[in-house]
Amino acid sequence: MSTDSTIMLRRNFKHTVRNPVTVFNAVLFPIVLLLMFVYVIGGAIDVGVKYVEYVTPGIITLTICYGLSATAVAVNSDMAKGIINRFKVMDISRSAVLNAQVVATVLRSLVAIAAIIGVAFAMGFRPHASFPEWLGAIGLIALVSFATSWITVALGLAAKTAESAGMAAVPLILLPFLSSAIVPAQTMVAGVRQFAEYQPFTPIIETLRGLLTGEPSASKAITAVAWCAGIALVGYLWSLATFTKRA
Repeated sequence: MSTDSTIMLRRNFKHTVRNPVTVFNAVLFPIVLLLMFVYVIGGAIDVGVKYVEYVTPGIITLTICYGLSATAVAVNSDMAKGIINRFKVMDISRSAVLNAQVVATVLRSLVAIAAIIGVAFAMGFRPHASFPEWLGAIGLIALVSFATSWITVALGLAAKTAESAGMAAVPLILLPFLSSAIVPAQTMVAGVRQFAEYQPFTPIIETLRGLLTGEPSASKAITAVAWCAGIALVGYLWSLATFTKRA
């Protein structure tokens, strides 16, 4: 199974490199967002700290989500074009196909996030995290990427066409904007504020923000990990059920 997963992972990376739109969405566009938020509107937002320090954890989460539509489309295309049936004839593990998509998405996200953090440092981002807190932040980033990758794979498998698969991932891409990623939730109007406070990305972003500023919150961390575990479990079980039915 590990050999099959490695082969599928190599295949997915080749597809990513050959698709410049995927690279742009995963890496360059989040950098554009960071530059825009900090240099264009950051001066008008008072969050009590340098805005680049506030917004960077939010942009990291946005970066994870921006690469998801490519995963949904890739999964759906494999199912629609009969590639999976060819793999079955070649006696390739079915789970390897899904595992490789998830691993490729996580690795692509980590590369994009490394680029975001590098640009943020150049813009004045100075985290106060200790070494264990950096490890916790990296672990949380990987966990969020893992969870969102599985739910995206499930959405891609459930969609009827590649176009609808790409659209199915849009709510995941937009959801961080309705969180505390850009501005504090308490500054939002009633209704939107309550939604922002209770949706999954707000505790995730607040936990990441706390880790990077050296002020982690155990209660927020527990909530964030619980959300990630629940999303990953739902995505994994949904993916397996849909994949078995369609393949």
